Amino acid sequence: MTTFDEILEEAGKFGPYQRRIFALLCLSSIPFAGVYVGIVFQGFTPDHWCRDSAVVEMRQTCSWSLADSRRLTLPLVNSSGGLQQSSCEQYEVDWNTTTLSCDTQKLDLSITPTTACKDGWEYDYKGRQSFVTEFDLVCSDAWLVDMYQATLNVGYLVGSITIGYLADRFGRKISFLMSNLMNGIAGILVAVAPNYVSLLVFRTLYGFGVKGGWMSGYVLITEIVGVEYRRTVGVLYQMFFSVGILILPLLAYFITDWRWLQVVITVPYILFLSYYWFIPESPRWLLSQKKKSKAVEITEAMAKGNKMTLSKNIETLRDDNAESCTASFMDLIRTPKMRKHTFILSYNWFTSAVVYQGLIMRLGILGGNVYIDFLISGLVEFPAALLILFTIERFGRRIPFASANIVAGAACFITALIPDSMFWFKTAVACIGRLGITMAFEMVVFVNTELYPTFVRNLGVSVCSTLCDVGGIVAPFLLYRLAVIWLELPLIIFGFLAFLAGGLVLLLPETKGVPLPDTIDDIERSVYYITYDKEKQQILTFEKLKPAAVFYFL
Repeated sequence: MTTFDEILEEAGKFGPYQRRIFALLCLSSIPFAGVYVGIVFQGFTPDHWCRDSAVVEMRQTCSWSLADSRRLTLPLVNSSGGLQQSSCEQYEVDWNTTTLSCDTQKLDLSITPTTACKDGWEYDYKGRQSFVTEFDLVCSDAWLVDMYQATLNVGYLVGSITIGYLADRFGRKISFLMSNLMNGIAGILVAVAPNYVSLLVFRTLYGFGVKGGWMSGYVLITEIVGVEYRRTVGVLYQMFFSVGILILPLLAYFITDWRWLQVVITVPYILFLSYYWFIPESPRWLLSQKKKSKAVEITEAMAKGNKMTLSKNIETLRDDNAESCTASFMDLIRTPKMRKHTFILSYNWFTSAVVYQGLIMRLGILGGNVYIDFLISGLVEFPAALLILFTIERFGRRIPFASANIVAGAACFITALIPDSMFWFKTAVACIGRLGITMAFEMVVFVNTELYPTFVRNLGVSVCSTLCDVGGIVAPFLLYRLAVIWLELPLIIFGFLAFLAGGLVLLLPETKGVPLPDTIDDIERSVYYITYDKEKQQILTFEKLKPAAVFYFL
């Protein structure tokens, strides 16, 4: 019997064949960034004030300046910065029955009653349009903007579980392609939605396919490369998400209408359907489903593409001790170690989403140029990827993973205690927190894939990542509602969540240099003999003892 890992040694662990597939799949991470955080631009809320049709007419007749018409429309209200013109109230004046001259200096409305905006709002947005300005989602309807992001995460939540199951049942490739077909259709529907209710419905459908397809691509690429390349392809696959974050503000700057920006974000998903002719199914999945002939065909093509020769008897290729070809949720919690892994990883997904989105939204409300601020915040993510590649090679997965969470938590606590007068220092520490949680977010993905056996790997990642979607739903409400009580209170909550996540990670096993497990038995009872060269910092030999042998050594 020949295992896939043994054949991979000869076929090539990361040759031209795998690198081509890897490059193609990395491209799918770029539009994912636009979907995930595009709300910053598509749902931007500019400076706004009550529109009074009569005042607009008088502004034209009397040649009033915009400042004059705003002074005659908007009462002053108390805010954190002192007295400011209201965005949601106006003076209750019937300009059609009031005899007034065009001299604004003679008009004193300070004791005039006020009322809520009656004729809608005017926006200071310089020819741009977001769905906030189109549907007037301000003042009492401002919370509906949060629903735009919440419905996306609801789609993520349902889609991750559904597509994760389908990927384990019908294959990684077909799930990836069907997800992209759904993304293309739903994305265009979002762009042409006639009203906000339909927009939320289409946005949910959009989320259903986007994340599940992205996770299928991630699992596919990690299953066709050698053990020593898993961490590299995993981190770089996610780093292309950061590339998307850098591209997004450039697109948003030149595309002034949110609907056309939505179309541009969606077009790549339609193009990804061409991958049907360029990417294979995962041989590991085919073996777990006892489809040996197709797995052999793909493995031979892999060896040929890498210009390698297979000396082992590939016809004996099969899944090592595969115990089941049908994945179920109970497989994730039935046994003690699988149950522990599932609970800890789920919590880390939740924490990563809450803290990551919370910190990036906090940076977004500090003021300044939204395009430049967003670009700078995206640049913070690139050192995270480099730090991961540097540390996990030397220290393994567990210590850097735990440290990243603890650093993020500490940065949140410290930021909360720094006075506002030290603005740049406060921002720098917050960026360190963003760096830490970005590392944790990127690490939880590939650690998740390394801790589950082949036949349930995609479902395991999808189920655990549903807590990420719950965190995505909670994050905006948690940030803005707690900030009303105390501006820094969300940071205290973020710090606590991250510290706890770091502590729980230390309870997970180290996966550096360990082959992907094929069965639950590998997770629960296998013992490994490893010969390690400290000077060269590499594994020389690796031997897995079978369950029968383990009995004598435990």
